[in-house]
Amino acid sequence: MINKTKLALGIATATLTMAGALVSPQAMALSKADRVAEAANNKVDALEAQMQAMQAELSRLKAAANRPSADAGKVQELDQWMNSVKSAPKEAKRSKDNMVFFRGGYAHSNQKRGGTNGSVSGGGAVSADGDLLVGTNADRADKDAWYFGAAFDFSLNDDLFGLMDKTEVLAELNAEYKQYSTATQSVLTGQSVTTNQLNLSASPKVKFLKGNAFRPWLIPVGLDLNIVSPPSGAVTVLNPGLVFGVGADYKIWKDVYVGADTRYHYSTGNLDGVNTDGVTAGGYLGLGF
Repeated sequence: MINKTKLALGIATATLTMAGALVSPQAMALSKADRVAEAANNKVDALEAQMQAMQAELSRLKAAANRPSADAGKVQELDQWMNSVKSAPKEAKRSKDNMVFFRGGYAHSNQKRGGTNGSVSGGGAVSADGDLLVGTNADRADKDAWYFGAAFDFSLNDDLFGLMDKTEVLAELNAEYKQYSTATQSVLTGQSVTTNQLNLSASPKVKFLKGNAFRPWLIPVGLDLNIVSPPSGAVTVLNPGLVFGVGADYKIWKDVYVGADTRYHYSTGNLDGVNTDGVTAGGYLGLGF
């Protein structure tokens, strides 16, 4: 009985041992595969995390690059200015608003001129139109004359001080010489004297159509100094007054201009019998600078 029991126990033990030997390699193989699969999954998760971090960093850098800054704005303004300068017409880049010009033409006085030594400008008798009366002892120069001179224009403003576009305000300085005639001024001495006059003026000038080749202008009123020769009866040579003018010029080539003007010189009174009022009309050649 005991022997049968031992025999049964031995057979069972052997059976279990063989079954364990068969199952253990499969279990070990399954455990190793699970570990490899788990490690692979962990690596994939790590790579995905790294990729997400890189993507976030790239997004941050891109946003920072697109964000405007003060330096970027300055660079953009500089680029725009350079492009505007490059695209601007050459004539606009070389605009020269100041001018020196040389004038000449015809002059006419309201009254005839004389000189000293008993002439009318020294107090002789005259008729209403300025001619000498019979019995006086002097001749008088004619009313008509020729003149030449030079002037400067200095640009002050491009838009009439904000009131009108393309309307330039300039300051003009002008010197003008008139010569009437060479005449015998006194029948007592027989002296021959050249009758002439020098005008110095400073005037504001309003010039229209800035940027065009043709530009009209006007002088509303300016200061005029008249210096006469021969002097008046009181040996006075200087008579202040006013000057008014209109004209226009045209750019013929680069900074070379031709123009025409007419001016009226007015004084409030006679210079000890000498009337300096009169008109000039002529042309001029100008150079821009």
